[in-house]
Amino acid sequence: MKALPFFAAALALSLCTSATFAHDPSEKVTVLQDQMLKNAPGKKAMMIEVDYKPGQSSIAHKHDGTAMAYVLEGEVISQVKGEQPITYKKGQFWYEPAGSEHLVSKNASQTKPAKLLVFMVLAPDEQVLIPLKN
Repeated sequence: MKALPFFAAALALSLCTSATFAHDPSEKVTVLQDQMLKNAPGKKAMMIEVDYKPGQSSIAHKHDGTAMAYVLEGEVISQVKGEQPITYKKGQFWYEPAGSEHLVSKNASQTKPAKLLVFMVLAPDEQVLIPLKN
């Protein structure tokens, strides 16, 4: 699938059930699934794959919804506001409550790629990613 610039990607993400895009030139994000939840009216679940090239990172951001991340490949450094950065290795995972400010999300390696599987629960009108202002 085709890569899109960040703002177009955010719009595409809210409109598409399966899209691939880069919301920052350094990472590639692929929506694997976007499904309304029958047992939680007004909420949907999304499964997203995030691919980082060596040394690359996400922009500082927050999510309207709850996020759970699992490292599929490599190592990822993650820092949520108010906490210390943590390096997660393949097979490790973390949880981010809705509205958490994700200050750092980056590939820990300068030579190897990294990949995350992210599961989110949010309302259909909530944004997956909101860039933080400086």
